[in-house]
This record gives sequence, C-alpha cells and structure tokens, in this order.
Amino acid sequence: MNYMTVAEKLALKALKKGDVPVGAVIVKNDKIIGKGYNKKEKNNIATFHAEMLAIKNANKKIKNWRLDNCELYCTMEPCMMCCGAIIQSRIKKVYYLIENHNYGCTELLKNSKIEVIKLDINTSLKDKLINFFKQKRL
Repeated sequence: MNYMTVAEKLALKALKKGDVPVGAVIVKNDKIIGKGYNKKEKNNIATFHAEMLAIKNANKKIKNWRLDNCELYCTMEPCMMCCGAIIQSRIKKVYYLIENHNYGCTELLKNSKIEVIKLDINTSLKDKLINFFKQKRL
C-alpha cells in the first residue's frame, strides 16, 4: 500500500473544507493505525494539525501513548509543535513530500535520532498548497 497516497487524499479533504492541505498517516507493522488532516481553521484550534490528529488517533487505537516502531507519512514537513509530539510519541521514522520553508523543523527530529526522509514524488499537491496560500492572501 502506498501510505503517502492515503496522506495526499487526506490533504485534499482538508483543502475541500477550507483548511491547509496537509494529511498524515501513522503506520505500524504495515497497517495504518492513525490518520489525520488539518482541521485548525474548521475547529479554530491551533493544535489541530494533521500530524497531531494522526498521533491522537493512533494512540487511541493502540491504547498507548508510545508509538514505538511506527512510521509517519505526512504531505508537508512537520512544524515545531508537531515535531515535539513526534519525538514525545517515539515515532521512529518520518516521511514527507513538501518542505515547509517557514515552519519546518525536521532538524529537531534528526537530533532526536528519528530518521527523516523527504520523498521525491511528483505531486500536484505542491501547486494546490501554493494556490491555497495565494487565495488566503488576496
């Protein structure tokens, strides 16, 4: 299964609802245990990022705050808040598609011995993200 494709579909769901198009999926033993997409604008809650919601859903599913041996697939490089949650939850590997030039903090993950991999996949999501922010700034 292509987990990043699932994350991209979640990102498009966020976009349709007027939120920043970011999606995240947490995988353990080749099974998705948590999913999330941005709901910050929809719910007016600053912590409702895709990664945070995916972590919350994974914790609930496995009934444990520790996400040992889990991998996170997210469409955009995680911010500082999300990186903190990733570190605290003990995720071992993070894959992402699009760099977050303003808020990306994957150096925090690398410093915590979490493997970080930027995937080089052709995606129209980057253009959708750019257009989303252009529309917001009109």
